[in-house]
Order: sequence, then structure tokens, then C-alpha cells
Amino acid sequence: MARHNGVMVSVAPEPGSPAPDLVPMLNRGLRRSSPVPLYHQLADLLRTSITDGSVPAGSRLETEVSLAQRLGLSRPTVRQALQELVNEGLLVRRRGVGTLVVHPQVDRPMALSSLYEDLALSGRNPTTELLDMGEGEVGSDITRALGLPDGAPVVTIRRLRSADGEPLALMTNYLPQNRAPEPERLRSDGLYQCLRDQGVQIRVAHQRVGARIATAEEARLLDERPRAALVTMERTAFDEAGAPVELGRHVYRASRYHFETTLVVR
Repeated sequence: MARHNGVMVSVAPEPGSPAPDLVPMLNRGLRRSSPVPLYHQLADLLRTSITDGSVPAGSRLETEVSLAQRLGLSRPTVRQALQELVNEGLLVRRRGVGTLVVHPQVDRPMALSSLYEDLALSGRNPTTELLDMGEGEVGSDITRALGLPDGAPVVTIRRLRSADGEPLALMTNYLPQNRAPEPERLRSDGLYQCLRDQGVQIRVAHQRVGARIATAEEARLLDERPRAALVTMERTAFDEAGAPVELGRHVYRASRYHFETTLVVR
């Protein structure tokens, strides 16, 4: 464990390092006389150990055969439990390596905040790779969203955002020429912080969330399988005067990320 801003957080091991011995805990937790299927009990116990940090991301679980023998369970029971967690994105199978624990999904509230800041506040280590940044003409849908005349120059920024070294999101942002931050700042800070440093205060945004299949390039950059599901988000942010500040079109790994909101009956 390490301390980050006064909070204890797990330090990930080297990828492929053996996970802590879970068998004593699993044996205590399994209720063999319970009507709940053993594979479901096993999946629940493993899920809790992963999400509470007892089993660090990047660590390698025992083989199915070893777990089955040590737990006194059938191999199909263990395989079904592990597959349930693979389907949830908590485990990944890699040929020649085994079954690895991955980071739990990023649980992001539906709020007017930047991904960089949300990750940092949750104890994750956000990093940014600036893929491209340039000025030029864009489609009329983008200039209209930014309140600019057709043909006006717009700065386009493409970034790959990772959390604890794992790719999470591809972000494309469009800004008026006079709002573009320095490239170096985008590698070390979130876009909204860069805008605040310019004196821009974002007060409201229109946002739309959806889903689609990854392109070949997106799957490669995000370390996903071909045609993996992605969460999409389009957001137009406005300053205190109601002027458009930026348009963002982002895609996130559905296996690692979801939005959360609270609904109130009116």
C-alpha cells in the first residue's frame, strides 16, 4: 500500500506476478450446503477481493486446475466462476500468461467535470498521450456548436487517456482558436484545468451518452479486441456568459468504464 493525498491506495504489482493466496479465504466463504450455486458464490468472493484491492490489478490467479483441486470443486465450477468475472471485465485471459486481474471499471458520476480530475480524485494515476493537435477547417456541425462561422479555423486535439498505465479513453476536442492551451499542458493536466488557467469558467454543458463498435484504430489504441463495445460521449461546454467553449467527442472502453447518475421522481 502507498499513501496518496492522505488516502491509502494499492500499488499494482509487476504484470503477471502471482496473486495473494486466496484459497484460505475462499474456503471460509464458500457455503457448500447453500442453495446458491457454488460457481456464483466463488465469483462473488473473488469479485469482492478484486474490488476492495485485496487482489491487486495485474496479478495472476492460480490455474483452474489448481484452484479446483485446492478448493475441492469441479473444474467446470471454477471455470464458470472465472468466466463470469471475465465477462464483467475484472479478469482477462492471456495465452501463455494465464488469468490476470485488471482494474475495476471507472465509476464516473454524470457531472460537469473532467476525466483527468475524476481519476485523480479517485486515487487513480491519470496520464495523457497527445496523439495530434492542429488548426484547420472542420465540419459545419462543429463550427455551429462552437458558435463560429463556417470555415472559421478550429483547433482539434486528440488524446489517449490512461489510468494506472491502462488505456481508458480516446478524446477528441474542438476549441476556438483563442482557447487552445499549450501542448505540454495537455500532457500534464486536464483540459478544463487548462481553460480555468486562462480565466475560462465552465458553468453548463449539453451532453449525450451512447454506444458503438470500436474501429480498428480505436481497438488498437485502447488495447481492446476488434469490434469491442465502446461508450460514447459528446459534450458542448459553455462559459458563464453562455458562449460555447469546447466540443468534446470521446470514446471509452465499455469493459472498464461506465457513467452513473441519480434519478429523482418529480
